[in-house]
Amino acid sequence: MAKATTILFDLDGTLLEMRTDPFIKAYLQELGRYVGDRFDAKQLVQVILEATKAMILNDDPDKTNERVFMEHFLQKTGVSKEQVWPLFDTFYREVFPTLSHLTYPSPWGKKIVEAAKQQGFRVAVATNPVFPRDAIHSRLAWIELAPEDFELVTVYEESHFTKPNPKYFLEICQKLQVQPDACIMVGNHMQEDMVAGQTGMKTFLVTNYLEDRGEPQYRVDQSGTLEELYRAISQRSGIFA
Repeated sequence: MAKATTILFDLDGTLLEMRTDPFIKAYLQELGRYVGDRFDAKQLVQVILEATKAMILNDDPDKTNERVFMEHFLQKTGVSKEQVWPLFDTFYREVFPTLSHLTYPSPWGKKIVEAAKQQGFRVAVATNPVFPRDAIHSRLAWIELAPEDFELVTVYEESHFTKPNPKYFLEICQKLQVQPDACIMVGNHMQEDMVAGQTGMKTFLVTNYLEDRGEPQYRVDQSGTLEELYRAISQRSGIFA
């Protein structure tokens, strides 16, 4: 086995402590309210969910997630990009950053990333790229981190796949020019994060906000709380040795 050089961190429920489903529900309500004057809010949320599903199912390496989302959304609503995209952009820039009260930021995320860098690891944020750049950068800011703290942050404008597609993890490796077996994927979701093991990556399952839909199950190389993750990285123990 190659020695691990690179740690990929999931964001929601991992570095940023939160329950993902209630967060998504509340955020979509806010978005519906924000653009609700121009659209039927309920219908809008439904189309966003369908367009998100289209991104997750997409296997075309020539289309970014943003393009898949946009094509599906515009086709389903029949509106033009000029009518709706400026609204989305403003929402993500101005309203989304105020939603931090829906999460439980703690100092652990920042401490863990700093410990990884001190130990000489390359670090990237492997958050499911179903959100625009602004929304992902906002969530990093809630834990006092910035895109510049990482070599890569996956966003929907630049990614061509999503979790749990193994190609999502391989695309990260390609961008970082690193072999999968030199990477450790750290996340809280059995199906979306631990699937990285299928590519040859090692995996660490964070248990604080553990998510597991039951099927499929993947092999986990190491697991523990954020505190235990911090210790393992700081002491270079277990898979971080």
